[in-house]
Amino acid sequence: MPYYFKTKHNHNYTVRPRTILGLIFIMACLVFVSFTPQNAELDTTIREFLELNPKSYQKIDGALRPFKRDTVALNAILSFLNASQHPEALSYALNQKGTVYRNLSQFKKAVALHQNALDVAREVDNKEFIVFSLNMLGVVYTRTDAIKTALDYNQRALEVAESIDDPSYHIKRNVNISLNGIGNLYKALGQYDLAISQFERALELEGQLGNKLGLAIDNQNIGECLELKGNLEEALKRYQKSLALNEEIKNNYGRVICKNAIAQVYLKQGSPNKALELLEQLAEPISKIKDKFIWSSILSNTGWANMEVNNYDIAERKMKEGLKMAAENTLPSQVIYAQRLLSQLEAKRGDYKKALDYYKEAEKFDNELKDDRNLRYINDLILRYETEKRDNQISNLANENELVKLRLRRNQTTILVSTLVIGLVGTILFIMYRQYQSNYEKRVMGLEQNMLRSQMNPHFLFNSLNSIKLYIINNDKKNAVHYLNKFSKLVRRILDGSSLKETTLAEELETVELYLNIENIRFSEGIAYSINVEDGIDTETTKIPSLVLQPFLENAIWHGLSAKEGEKNLWLNISRKDDVHMLISIIDNGVGRATSEKIKENRVLKRKSVGIDITKERLANFAKDYQYGFDVEIIDLYDDEGNPKGTKVVLEIPTI
Repeated sequence: MPYYFKTKHNHNYTVRPRTILGLIFIMACLVFVSFTPQNAELDTTIREFLELNPKSYQKIDGALRPFKRDTVALNAILSFLNASQHPEALSYALNQKGTVYRNLSQFKKAVALHQNALDVAREVDNKEFIVFSLNMLGVVYTRTDAIKTALDYNQRALEVAESIDDPSYHIKRNVNISLNGIGNLYKALGQYDLAISQFERALELEGQLGNKLGLAIDNQNIGECLELKGNLEEALKRYQKSLALNEEIKNNYGRVICKNAIAQVYLKQGSPNKALELLEQLAEPISKIKDKFIWSSILSNTGWANMEVNNYDIAERKMKEGLKMAAENTLPSQVIYAQRLLSQLEAKRGDYKKALDYYKEAEKFDNELKDDRNLRYINDLILRYETEKRDNQISNLANENELVKLRLRRNQTTILVSTLVIGLVGTILFIMYRQYQSNYEKRVMGLEQNMLRSQMNPHFLFNSLNSIKLYIINNDKKNAVHYLNKFSKLVRRILDGSSLKETTLAEELETVELYLNIENIRFSEGIAYSINVEDGIDTETTKIPSLVLQPFLENAIWHGLSAKEGEKNLWLNISRKDDVHMLISIIDNGVGRATSEKIKENRVLKRKSVGIDITKERLANFAKDYQYGFDVEIIDLYDDEGNPKGTKVVLEIPTI
């Protein structure tokens, strides 16, 4: 299971350093009233540390590392520190205490502490602690499912770290932390190959640094992506490599995570006894670590293993314990995981009503989580676009105003100055009013409404945006601009076409060409497609329903060709059936509908496609204006031996 976990809500919290220090000082006083001989080592360490007053992360960490997970010790340390005299040490201690709260799922406290650590670091412009604080905030927001906010923090940390000419070991480590954070965000969005590329880059850099903990984390993260892609054997190798590294450095937390992940793979491979043997070893260590995300996962997996060996009562108890812990600590992914396992358990018991209830609840929760995350993500993008556009407008107006002022000073004529100012102000106000009323507001509102009305699957939009984002992150400006131009043209055509009942065949084919180009870029140009129009068909005058072909092409690509190994072909043929009907056929050499349904059933996250049903309704509405009807036929294709070799969709559309 993943190192990072999530919650559905996203909040920002700010607590001033003086307030935090005041509270910490009171707590520290209570601690030191009952100071015992075993605290003597800490007392001596703090006093010697304050005399040396180190400024670098390496020296501060070297002195305080033994106490970084002890909240009592951290409170005592914070009570001695003064922001004006020891800002770096204060930032370090606040971040470490925030990490403790983060691992206990107390995210509000963690955000407040990391934010205060960042404020302190910025006051003295210490880039080591600025980068560290930004990365820690990114980790917390990743766990709370605030994808855009987390990505911003990780990218800012990466930018600051890479801007340093002679980076320290700690800065290099934080570059890898940023890469891991970005990779985990790609993983949360289902972009597993993009995530693996970030983790592989971090793995290489950790190898150069000789950091075994970092190597263990990177291998674990890559294993998670491989497991989610269904490559269980390779995932198991990565988990075992991570476990070996954690054993070598005696990292008990990492050992627990790896063993749970390995047990989960065993369960997916049908080896419940091997999984149960591993999971039973984790009961005691996880109760000491108290990471509720991993703990709830272990409980659910233990229930799964018992279910597979027919210990149904034990399985139910463990799964419900995992569900309760996940619900109480706001861990939505673990809630969904436990509910799905309980659905399987009740089905095995024969209580199909309970099984259906658990399944429906899991699906409802999952859809709410995805909708909330996707909506928040796209809203963040729109907000950023609006802000940048507004800033550019203000900048352009300011530059134009300066030119006008220079011209007015040369003329030195009051009348001319007044005329130009009034004309300029009037023109600017008129242009701004016209743009705001007729373009800007309509386009933003239209974007939200037309996205809901359009046939485009949301996964395509988000995956395309993520691909563009990757090009930008990798500074591949040429491909980013190329991809963005095609994507923007396609979105514009969809937004324009969704409000039209019909369009010309030529315009529809241009939209199809854009869509296929973009999908083919994401498939690394692995799809060979052709568009053939029979001679005699006038594409400029022939009318068809707008955006009618895209749902069938999307089905062919994602349900037929995406799961196929080897050569992938797609043909779009347009011909005349008779004087009053036109035939449009879409043929692919994919895996066929039967195989596609089996693959879909085995997926954890299922995409419900309603595009074809909606298209049939639109065709029916289109045919009302003509004398003749329409028809849609889906044909399964087989080779001479009876094996599926693709699918053919035939649309019969009236033309008069």
